[in-house]
Amino acid sequence: MFNEAAKKFFDKFELGKVYYISKGTLRVANKQFKTVQNDYEMTLNETSQVEEASNEEAFIPETKFNFVPIDELGPYVNGRELVDVIGVVQSVSPTMSIRRKSNNETVPKRDITIADETKKTVVVSLWNDLATHVGQELLDMADKSPVVAIKSLRVGDFQGVSLSALSKSNIVVNPDLPEAKKLRSWYDSEGKETSLASIGSGMSPSAKSGARSMYTDRVSLLHITSNLSLGEEKPVFFSLKAYISFIKPDQTMWYRACKTCNKKVTEAFGSGYWCEGCQKNDAECSLRYIMALKVSDASGEAWLSTFNEQAEKILGCSADELDKLKSEEGEIAYQMKLKEATWVPHLFRVSVAPQEYNNEKRQRITVRAIAPVDYVAESKYLLEEMSKMNIAM
Repeated sequence: MFNEAAKKFFDKFELGKVYYISKGTLRVANKQFKTVQNDYEMTLNETSQVEEASNEEAFIPETKFNFVPIDELGPYVNGRELVDVIGVVQSVSPTMSIRRKSNNETVPKRDITIADETKKTVVVSLWNDLATHVGQELLDMADKSPVVAIKSLRVGDFQGVSLSALSKSNIVVNPDLPEAKKLRSWYDSEGKETSLASIGSGMSPSAKSGARSMYTDRVSLLHITSNLSLGEEKPVFFSLKAYISFIKPDQTMWYRACKTCNKKVTEAFGSGYWCEGCQKNDAECSLRYIMALKVSDASGEAWLSTFNEQAEKILGCSADELDKLKSEEGEIAYQMKLKEATWVPHLFRVSVAPQEYNNEKRQRITVRAIAPVDYVAESKYLLEEMSKMNIAM
């Protein structure tokens, strides 16, 4: 729902209730933007109808979780993908008031610290009603160390790694789940006496600024390209240090995007651009990168897919700025801009998953984060790797 439809139905929907919905638009879910594991998505507009099914028995499916262990949160830092976690509450802070920079509005916030069997802890920030209602419930029972399962959290880089709830986040206290029972058994038998460490402890400033996961799961390009079965069940994550060796100048470098939701727009009849997601026509749109580039290291080479944020870091300009350069200064200036970005070393955090193209199985390697090489941190990493190999120094 967007704009007028969102205003119309905001107060209509309540968690746990069942509704009849008509006059909506059903389509295949855009896997790039989805936050739940669904194949289809429904969009409501101002003419859609919503009616509560209050007089009928209905089956309400339980919330499904896909838990990520705390010590595996690194690859998700500052990414688009939301995560689900389960942990034992270690502490609950009082409610505090935070003033938003965007609109100067004051909102309530509360931090809770949770731990799991990886012996790591992480801070989860709760906002608005989650802070005042569920947060207060957790504060009242904090001495009992309740288990919480939380769905749809954003992973940030505050204090190395941190979690933040969104309006769509859902918290279940002491859930009736096998994972919760296992976690409770571990904590009661040994966890409460175990020394726990924050997942963000001991990180360098460069790690906290976004390169947190660049030194975990470091592999060569050959390790990825020689194993076509990687990511068959779900995407797997690796770190790379590689040089950008080629950016094809005649590829489709960008797409026209809605300035509100960043989804693809089409030219509208007459003038402007139509956004199916927002169900509106705008006079202007923006350009967002969808760039493929070839990278190389000592073991080989591979093609990586990059999206807007990562491509802007590589090229040093937005897609709108590059399009303007190409139209005003010509093809030579455009290709020189691309060439300037080649043979520069970068640290990449990538996801790997198989895909089919023309009935041929291929790998899709997608850049999730990128950072310049910090040679001090890189030297420390190499020394640690050499020490594991028992090389005499």
